[in-house]
Amino acid sequence: MAAVPNREHVGVTAKEIVVRVVALLTLMLLGVFSASLRAETGDQHAQAAARGLVGTTAPRLVLKTIDGQTIDLASLYGKKAVYLEFWATWCVPCRQQMPHLKQVYEQAGPDLAVIAVDVGFDDTVQDVRNYRRDMGLKMPIVFDDGSIGEAFHLRVTPQHVVIGRDGRILFIGHEANAKLEAALLAARTSTASSGTLAAMPSEEPHYDVGDRLPDLAVPTLSGEAFHLPSQTGKNQPTVLVFLSPWCETYLAGSRPALAASCRAVREQVAALSRDTHVRWLGIASGLWAGKDDLLAYQKDHHLTMPLALDASGTLFRSFRVMHVPTLLVVDAQGRIVRRIEGVDPQLGGELKVLASR
Repeated sequence: MAAVPNREHVGVTAKEIVVRVVALLTLMLLGVFSASLRAETGDQHAQAAARGLVGTTAPRLVLKTIDGQTIDLASLYGKKAVYLEFWATWCVPCRQQMPHLKQVYEQAGPDLAVIAVDVGFDDTVQDVRNYRRDMGLKMPIVFDDGSIGEAFHLRVTPQHVVIGRDGRILFIGHEANAKLEAALLAARTSTASSGTLAAMPSEEPHYDVGDRLPDLAVPTLSGEAFHLPSQTGKNQPTVLVFLSPWCETYLAGSRPALAASCRAVREQVAALSRDTHVRWLGIASGLWAGKDDLLAYQKDHHLTMPLALDASGTLFRSFRVMHVPTLLVVDAQGRIVRRIEGVDPQLGGELKVLASR
């Protein structure tokens, strides 16, 4: 016969069960709250992108899909509505909303062009191809080099952009909800415009290894400008650290290796940036990040180097940075001498040599 547990044992077990149930419910509520908070923040970023764009004539861009096809947006304006969804393979809400994008594409008809735009940030074309295969995606997919996102003020993923048949931007949002559905319906029925289309965006200069830094005054969180190249007259090399304040946390689940790389580089930079013989500037992407996010990141990790928020993505594009963390090492004469992605154990020694020249 099995032993019968005494009352004391039963009582303790029941209490443990109650405690565990309460803990589980608390975690569930926190999860719901966290998801709600992310949605609210995403909406806020999308609203920031919408300001100054909604109601304006859409940019004239020529897009190239990952299959080599060309899409001339200007040729579509005045004929059909256009729906662009900016997304990334590592983005959780993008994955959640992907079935909606598939459905819109499958039911689009001849009066709506549906285009998926991978933001290109910490993604590769092969990542996108693998995701397309796994999800069975059929719509045209474009891999952005940053220029499309810049034209549509990309601030968040997913970011929905709806352009009416009249060639004007009708809606920008973050969630696949009733507002988006209403915008898609209104876009198809908007009257074609005979007005002048927006001009093609101008070509931006780019800087690679071997080039000299442009003359820039980059505003930092403290309000002071960080000058490129240095105007101090000192023989100081400079390191530009391109980063994202959410890389270590948000990507821990979907891209653990990348999250670990972000943490390792942040720890290396925090140690090396104590050397006053080298100038350091952290440049944060404006994707999913604002000034408050960057200030919190600076405080949480006790960073002493100046930080700048590249809200428009201009610096990321100018230096062709599509992955974080990326470091650009610049000599005392203002010439870019190295590009580093991830931790380089030799960086400290190399900087000492550069500083001694």
